[in-house]
Amino acid sequence: MTIHPGDLTVVVPTRNEERNIENFLRSVPEGIRLVVVDASTDSTPDIVSSTRPDYTTIIRYPGTVTEARLAGADAANTPWLLFTDADIVFSEEYFRNLRELEEYDLIYGPKLSRDKHTGYYKWFAYGQFLIHRLGVPAASGSNFIIRREAYIESGGFDAALACNEDSELAWRVKRAGFTAHFTFDLVVYAKDHRRVEMGRTKKTLHSLTRCTALYFGLIPDRWRGRDWGYWRGYDSDTELRNGN
Repeated sequence: MTIHPGDLTVVVPTRNEERNIENFLRSVPEGIRLVVVDASTDSTPDIVSSTRPDYTTIIRYPGTVTEARLAGADAANTPWLLFTDADIVFSEEYFRNLRELEEYDLIYGPKLSRDKHTGYYKWFAYGQFLIHRLGVPAASGSNFIIRREAYIESGGFDAALACNEDSELAWRVKRAGFTAHFTFDLVVYAKDHRRVEMGRTKKTLHSLTRCTALYFGLIPDRWRGRDWGYWRGYDSDTELRNGN
């Protein structure tokens, strides 16, 4: 058994991604379904329509990233869902390598870089690999593939979370008895490094601290929607990015 292109829908939230979206679109094979959940005030949806008119659905939805992922999943009807971000490109062999991983329920790989901060991205990827080997999926929303059955039975993304919704879902998938697999054969490449350039230490500590608190249930429900400054300073649309 293999994962065929027709079995898969790529779901990507977008918010003012006109600087990134065309490169992203050109890295997705033509025959694969794509759902773009867009909250842009720039020309992002127009670029999507003109660059990839076929096998593409655009949903206008001014919500959070988590809500966008949920809306995209609801709009897809394939056995597999691939969640990603608009500021990456898929490696040339990505979808070819994906074909041989049908035996797993959750599959994820690293985000690397071909231009800037290559060492940081590689270090972060090996951290994901180590944590996975310790029995805890360290999935990222930029490179997250899940069988629809596992997505539904695990409850989908937690709409209350403003960030780290990807890792939190991966933990529930594993706890529900589904299989998770990390592989360096499925690489995406970062094309926008603004968050890293805001501070690598800050970014890493934020991820480790918040994910640890989420994993052990240490964040009260009333605080789950707070991002602890995750989006602060990223761009001028901070409030809109968070659905405010």
